[in-house]
Amino acid sequence: MTIIWAIIAGLIVGLLARVLLPGRQSIPIWLTILLGIVGAIVGNVIAANIGVRHTDGIDWVRHLLQIGVAAAAIALVEPLYTRRGVRR
Repeated sequence: MTIIWAIIAGLIVGLLARVLLPGRQSIPIWLTILLGIVGAIVGNVIAANIGVRHTDGIDWVRHLLQIGVAAAAIALVEPLYTRRGVRR
């Protein structure tokens, strides 16, 4: 069941990250989910290290960190993914 929740969280975090990025990203949904999962995990680690992983109420800072990390990952991977099909 944990894997299913990771996929759902990755989808949500990845899609929110794509919405925040300007322009169109030409990556498939599976890569968005994967980068969203990575963003969620790394964002949790950063939040734990700065002491904001568990707060009273909704953990807004943790969620913003997750989305920010996922957006950075998408911004870095998207040009590499789109360029891989081009032969020079």
